[in-house]
Amino acid sequence: MSITKWSEEDRPREKMMARGAAALSKAELLAILIGSGSNGESAVDLMRRVLGDCNDSLKRLSRMKTEELTSYKGLGPAKAVTIMAACELGRRRESEREEQIWRMTDTSSIADYFRPLLQDTPHEECHLMLLKQDYSLIETYMLSRGGITESAVDVRLVLQRALLKGAPVIALCHNHPSGSLKPSKADQQITKRLSQACEIMNIRPSSSQTADISASTNRDCCEEN
Repeated sequence: MSITKWSEEDRPREKMMARGAAALSKAELLAILIGSGSNGESAVDLMRRVLGDCNDSLKRLSRMKTEELTSYKGLGPAKAVTIMAACELGRRRESEREEQIWRMTDTSSIADYFRPLLQDTPHEECHLMLLKQDYSLIETYMLSRGGITESAVDVRLVLQRALLKGAPVIALCHNHPSGSLKPSKADQQITKRLSQACEIMNIRPSSSQTADISASTNRDCCEEN
């Protein structure tokens, strides 16, 4: 049955206006975004079917590509892009920081900071974190974006950025899209090279050892060097 034939209190838009967004299911919220389904299937039923194939996980939905979404009858490119845009807005909202002083006193606090940014990324990214003497945050900076298995790190660029911002303490964080929590040989090598370079320039790594930091999904991890 078409949504327009549903009772008014069951229609997603009317339900949201009357009871608030929290009263709606994931499928109902997504149905509002796509607007309509297809012949024989309402927008809500369509999104229930898509979510069912994602094990009802919005994280899995956010990783779907345009071609995967448009393979569903009733989901054209415009609707697929709308869903992807909504997922990206959710990710960015999660990664926004409240106005506060962030102090990176241990690997867990670094993981908490980077997890929203990196946990759903299908390729490797390496980010530099610049810290003050008391481990409060100065800024973060993306050093590189790579493929599925690796991303390059230029030690000179790390030192240049740290010196430019006057950062006495630094940390590196990158994800493993494969889900492996074990540092690779390349990870260990860059950690050693960077530690040696920092020692010469009197810049302290936030940790003298490489620590694996598990992200909130089995698929991704953050690693501090």
